[in-house]
Amino acid sequence: MATLPELREKLRRPLELERLRGYENRAVSGGLEKLLAGPIAGPFPQVREALRGYDALGPQERQEALEQALALLEGVPARPPSTPKVARRDAALPPLTAAPGTALAPGTPLSQIDWGHGGLKKLTGLGLQTLRDVLHNYPRRHEDRRALPSLAEIEDGQKATVAGVIVSKNRRSPRPGMQILDAVVQTSSGERVKATWFNQPWVEKNLREGSSLILTGRVKRFGKSAQLGVEHMETLDQAGGGSLSTGRIVGVYDAKEGVSQDFLRRSAQTTLSRLDAGDYLPSHWRKQCELTDLADALWGIHFPADEAHLARADHRLRFDEYLFLELRMLLQGEDAVLLGKRFTATDRDMQTFEAGLPFNFTGAQRRVMHEIADDMRSERQMARLVQGDVGSGKTAVAACALFLAVKDGYQGALMAPTEILARQHFANMQAYLEPHGVRVGLLIGALTPKQKAEMQATIASGLIDVVVGTQALIQENVTWANLGLAVVDEEHRFGVAQRRKLLSGRPDVLVMSATPIPRSLALTAYGDLELSIIDELPPGRTPVDTKLLQDNHRTQAYGFVMTQIREGRQAFVVTALIEENETLELLAATQLADDLRVILPEARIDLLHGKMSAAEKDAVMERFRAGGFDILVSTTVIEVGVDVPNASVMVIENAERFGLSQLHQLRGRVGRGSAKSYCILVAGEHSQKTRKRLKIIEGSTDGFVIAEADLKLRGPGELRGTRQSGIPDLKLGDLVSDVEIIERARDLAKHILSHDPLLKHPRLAALREELQARSQQVAYREVI
Repeated sequence: MATLPELREKLRRPLELERLRGYENRAVSGGLEKLLAGPIAGPFPQVREALRGYDALGPQERQEALEQALALLEGVPARPPSTPKVARRDAALPPLTAAPGTALAPGTPLSQIDWGHGGLKKLTGLGLQTLRDVLHNYPRRHEDRRALPSLAEIEDGQKATVAGVIVSKNRRSPRPGMQILDAVVQTSSGERVKATWFNQPWVEKNLREGSSLILTGRVKRFGKSAQLGVEHMETLDQAGGGSLSTGRIVGVYDAKEGVSQDFLRRSAQTTLSRLDAGDYLPSHWRKQCELTDLADALWGIHFPADEAHLARADHRLRFDEYLFLELRMLLQGEDAVLLGKRFTATDRDMQTFEAGLPFNFTGAQRRVMHEIADDMRSERQMARLVQGDVGSGKTAVAACALFLAVKDGYQGALMAPTEILARQHFANMQAYLEPHGVRVGLLIGALTPKQKAEMQATIASGLIDVVVGTQALIQENVTWANLGLAVVDEEHRFGVAQRRKLLSGRPDVLVMSATPIPRSLALTAYGDLELSIIDELPPGRTPVDTKLLQDNHRTQAYGFVMTQIREGRQAFVVTALIEENETLELLAATQLADDLRVILPEARIDLLHGKMSAAEKDAVMERFRAGGFDILVSTTVIEVGVDVPNASVMVIENAERFGLSQLHQLRGRVGRGSAKSYCILVAGEHSQKTRKRLKIIEGSTDGFVIAEADLKLRGPGELRGTRQSGIPDLKLGDLVSDVEIIERARDLAKHILSHDPLLKHPRLAALREELQARSQQVAYREVI
């Protein structure tokens, strides 16, 4: 039975983790109140009382309640909360204007500073609440206005920025439905330019004669005179000074109607001049990572003295974005701070397993297996992502890891997202493990109640070594005798809560993915996992030949499909829809299948579509694998990892509607047997841009090269849904080009947490506060 100090420690850790994660009520599955309702909090009724109603509190009230609870837990007299514990998310802070010259903390509410008439409303209208928000409201771009060019030097069609005073203005309507605003602007050198706005009548209220403007647009020359088609306009406040808007490298911010760039620059200047600019990164870490100090970076991003100042500011603030992102990912839930299993995982055991295979491991498989074994030997819980292209041998590596766990007397689990994949993994695990005396079982929803009950009893008694299954593995009535290693296939298909149910016994974790992910995205989307890549295919595997055709050559594609069918092969035909609509999907799939029955009367054709149940889809796939028909027509993505060795052709209709990585995944459904295989991309759009994009997939079979190209073309948000992956919007970071910065930030985050898992050391107080503030900001953005 646990002692009182042990129970205190068990309660303290999740409470401190909740503090670190910004009072989001996510540190413990089900929330803090669920934790406090259990036996762990029994000896501490005062703590339980302090946190009563925590779920319903706003961020400020949660912070006060948690600090009081931690103080009570440590036996320190707690300060009473400053406000009643009720949910007051929208309660306004009283305006407590700070005296000029007072140094303020980053978390100071904007209401404590005088921003001028209407200034506070403008800032809060942009979603800014504290000085920190203003500091990190970075310019979206910078313009060099140190020496604005003479209009005489600007060529026709060039973009230019000019500053001047309105001399005159005019509104005209050359034809119905068109309104043009013209203003003659005189620069400080005496030059005049006609500035023009098309169909923007709301601009006119800012075009007062004598007003100072800064205009950006394209120049159109008419002999010696010039006209500027305005794309961006700034009005300068009369109290003059355009010193923040001209004569320097100037930041241009995202803004709303009625909020001028000049006001935003002056707000940033006010904030920087009032800030108590400490640095949450100690100097030795800054030196080690070649980073400038925080004050220099913040001044440099808003008001750079020169290009070098802007570059070092941008580098430091990008690094910080990734550092706090990695800290958040590494601190996901309780898993980050507890120990895992410890295995012997000897080289001899790995050699014994490999000797029983009908093939030899590739060099990449051996390298990854040794990385896994190093983790398994450590007392810390393994959390590793193994990426590998289709056919690279991830399953054999996972089987070896499971073998090492069973050798030490532990059980292993392998969870797959669908029953057909679970059955496939079950067959593979039997082939790999049973010759070594390992007992392998299957637990899926399709089993009868009696079969399920028998398997659950066998798992609980420890009479089965490795269990392969679907979400049936995480049902409440599954109890493990001694789970040591959990392998999760295509982890992104499961929710976080689902994964944690499997991991509640603290097993080591191995995640497999056949979806190539660019390294930068893997390090962030899967930031809580170490990364291993199997980047080598076994010898003898023939790459799939890929051919891009325009839709007017479709007949040629299906003639080739029929040739393959006559040779005893099978084919996939996949089509895409612009709209995600199951009714339209069914109609499109049915129409395509009917068309193919006319074009290919000899072929046996069947259908897979979104209105089918999971069991119906599995049944169709099983018949296809068994050779029950020749062509499978589908508008849904064919399951990743499904083996149909006899399928040698993949035809993808409307290929331009898929991302490159998705096309590569679809192509991976063929080439899984001994026969030469082919992928035909049929493009319905004939533009040069589309052709250039699809040529990438035609010319490369390397999934990681393709994934990098996809990231550059589509961006991280489209590619993986980064908000769902836990990646907040990056203000400065660029996942396409920031791999080196991400790796250095991740290394520092791991170093920090390896020495201080909960950031408790006093010298890390500022870092901890900044992490909490950023976590709250992310939670706020997700809510709105």
